[in-house]
Amino acid sequence: MSSQQLNQALSEGTQLLNYRIAKQLSGGGFSVVYLAYDEHGTPVAIKEYLPSGLALRSEGELVQATSMDNINTFRYGMKCFFEEGRALARISHPNVVRVTNFFRANETVYMVMQYERGRTLQEHIQQNKGRVKESFIRRVFAQMLNGLREVHTHKILHLDIKPANIYIRLDGSPVLLDFGAARQTLSAEKTKLSPMYTPGFAAPEQYKNRDRLGPWSDIYSVGASMFACLAGFAPQAADARMEDDKMTPASKLWDGEYSSQLLQLIDQCLEVDYMQRPQSVFALQKELVKDVPDLPPRKKSLMGSIRDTLNKDLFK
Repeated sequence: MSSQQLNQALSEGTQLLNYRIAKQLSGGGFSVVYLAYDEHGTPVAIKEYLPSGLALRSEGELVQATSMDNINTFRYGMKCFFEEGRALARISHPNVVRVTNFFRANETVYMVMQYERGRTLQEHIQQNKGRVKESFIRRVFAQMLNGLREVHTHKILHLDIKPANIYIRLDGSPVLLDFGAARQTLSAEKTKLSPMYTPGFAAPEQYKNRDRLGPWSDIYSVGASMFACLAGFAPQAADARMEDDKMTPASKLWDGEYSSQLLQLIDQCLEVDYMQRPQSVFALQKELVKDVPDLPPRKKSLMGSIRDTLNKDLFK
């Protein structure tokens, strides 16, 4: 049985400082997120550093490294996670998840965030497959990019932008969640760890040439997320594209269904060569908020008709 299977989340009712754990919200290879309540009954989300390849919690609350060899790596990752929490706590922006506290306990580190109500962009895409409106895409991404601009101003890269990490509040405003910079640093330092990026959304330079990471890396992920709004799935993974690029441009796939300006912008964000992408969030935002001529009634392109036929066959 793997350490990932053995790792146990904190049980309901566990007390962490002035927070009481209510339930587990999510868990991955790097951390576990809980819903908790503070002493005033205010809900918060608490992220616990718990990299499954390095650390183990079998019973009780303490986290231990899985081996003597892993202790230094585990501690290095914990330091990165803590530093990320410290950096994010300095950011107060309506489109970025609010980090309100971070602390050490149980031989690991916790990040406390404001709890948001709504649903992820991923859930919205699944519920509106093939029917996500251009006006929605432009509004959500233009607002989300306000937050990303603030993040980049603080010299932080997100490195895990994807529809599952863009949350749409009940009022329709987006908020950027779950930063991946600490995960990226940890996987870069120790090659024995499995890669900690999301295929399809991670930029080519996240796989290699990591010295070229920059705002344009997050912009690639934004382009992939916009592509997913149209397709219902991620584009071809960047490592595969570097070997044999088989990705059909958005401007061909959805010609006549969305404005050519938006489709060309998505293609530009998804350039394998980082120098060909918009180099700043501001440059991308300027294009997203441009007035574009009204589209003709949504005619089906040839590619759209083929795609619809394929979808019908798939879901028979």
